[in-house]
Amino acid sequence: MKAELLRKGIHLLIALVPPMAALYRSHAAMLLMMGILFYLWVESMRYLGFSPPFFSAVTSAVLRRKEQGRFALAPVTLALGALLALLLFPSPIAAAAIFVLAFGDSAGTIVGKFFGRIRPVILAGKSIEGSLACFSASFLTVYIIFGDWKISLAAAGAALLVDLFPLGEMDNIIMPLAVGLCLSLFPMIY
Repeated sequence: MKAELLRKGIHLLIALVPPMAALYRSHAAMLLMMGILFYLWVESMRYLGFSPPFFSAVTSAVLRRKEQGRFALAPVTLALGALLALLLFPSPIAAAAIFVLAFGDSAGTIVGKFFGRIRPVILAGKSIEGSLACFSASFLTVYIIFGDWKISLAAAGAALLVDLFPLGEMDNIIMPLAVGLCLSLFPMIY
């Protein structure tokens, strides 16, 4: 439980990208790229048996059982999802997509893992409670940005659709892209 909360706490840090991008979009994108490269180096060292101080300890503390003995890809997909949103969408859409990744995905995981009881076979181990938390947090996030319930409903629906599939760490890339594409259908928001 503690490791999952720490993991999602780190996951929430991606919400710092839109405020940085509002100041210097190209610098935010460059920082994400440098972060990806740095993490790839640090994780490669850990995977090969070397332990760069601090970073390997943090990575080891938040690894899930299925990631033990494997290269932990989640931070790469998280940063890549935010980077793609920044590169592909106008500012308000990119911000909303990244915030949904930060808050919607985190809420879904935390509620699903700790409070999820209803797990239909069709959801491949995911819970209804977690998916509803993802939808609710995504709706609220987009509503705060755009103030329109229809736009928020559509974006939260896109996030929910991604959350329903067992995509593993790839949801960190697919969710912001799906939300961004969905929001792009509303030309009045950018």
